[in-house]
Amino acid sequence: MVIPPANTPGRKKKAPLKPNEIQGAKYLRNILDLLASLRAHRDCPNRDLHYDEYVAYMLLYFFTPVVTSMRGLQQVSTFEAIHRKLKLPRFSLGAFSEAGRVFDPELLAPVMGELVDQIAHVHTDRRLDTLGLEPTLVDGTLLHALPKMAWALWVDDEHHAAKLHLEYALLKAAPARATVTDGNGNERTVLNDTLAPGKLYVLDGGYADYGLLGSILDGASSFLVRVRSNSVYKVLEERPVSTEACKGGVQEDLIVRLGSDSAPQLHERRLRLLKLQVPNIDALLGRKRRGRRARRKAQDSIATEYTLWLVTDQLELDAELVIALYRYRWQIELFFRWFKKILETEHLLSHSQNGLTLMVYCALIASLLVRLWTGRKPTKRTYEMVCFHFLGWVSEVELTDHIEGLQPAVD
Repeated sequence: MVIPPANTPGRKKKAPLKPNEIQGAKYLRNILDLLASLRAHRDCPNRDLHYDEYVAYMLLYFFTPVVTSMRGLQQVSTFEAIHRKLKLPRFSLGAFSEAGRVFDPELLAPVMGELVDQIAHVHTDRRLDTLGLEPTLVDGTLLHALPKMAWALWVDDEHHAAKLHLEYALLKAAPARATVTDGNGNERTVLNDTLAPGKLYVLDGGYADYGLLGSILDGASSFLVRVRSNSVYKVLEERPVSTEACKGGVQEDLIVRLGSDSAPQLHERRLRLLKLQVPNIDALLGRKRRGRRARRKAQDSIATEYTLWLVTDQLELDAELVIALYRYRWQIELFFRWFKKILETEHLLSHSQNGLTLMVYCALIASLLVRLWTGRKPTKRTYEMVCFHFLGWVSEVELTDHIEGLQPAVD
């Protein structure tokens, strides 16, 4: 091992922030009224940072890329412009750290709900307007966690992660509900605890639990879910496959009873089973599978096509619309990429479960704000323009011109 000379300099110290690097107070002022109801939560005369102020600073963190740490955010709190424009106080590192432990993240759920209610539909597929239900994409994603975050259990003692369980409103292109658990949190259990009426849940194979699907139907909602190709079912009716559906890969359109005698939860339900032949994109592009199940599925990766089984209780929908709905499920995966790579939510400001949940909620609120300000799904370019405005590099006129020049969303 080579030992560097004693006079070798370490990592260069980051230059302190300047007050003129923080702009965009006008946009944050509009959200402060919505946060006012949080102020009295866990109020304490010895605490110099209230809940609404904590959230405002977290939003400022997400919209100001030059702020990359809790210490940098604390320095921002010393700027006179922040006090004057946003009426936000100076805080200490200890106060910010304590806030992440004591404030209840679930109080931000109604704030998210109010923002979602203000968002107009942006989806261009007019067929979705005839559903009579709200198509809701559901999935979970892992968030990086440090080894010292002992609560973030996943795999073993050397691997730690939290899990974000998200409901995504397809028509509004916006996150609608979120729950944070440790990495081993059961996705089916979380969804079962948050079911609501009037929704069409679009689910991947991990949610194909007959008890959960029965609960969705009992709760006056519907589902579209991928099931295993070895699922047990009884055919009640065979439907003709239209030419358009055949072009979409549909091989069979069946009305079935789903489940064996040992799993009778859905025996009384008439369900629809579509069997599709779809291309194996990984095989066509020469990609190799990675991860713990790669060896077990190596044989499957050779085939250039595979059969996809979709089950729904919506018996009268056109088969082409059912296929389209399941393909739209990919939108939640794109949102996860935006959430983790563009907003950089895996750069943690808190290591407690409560603090991480607060950070996740604030990041989702930031996404909703971009969605409201622009009237479009958030993209990297638009997010950069908003951040440039907060940094003072882009004027309000230039930001407005950019937003007005955006093309309508195309799915």
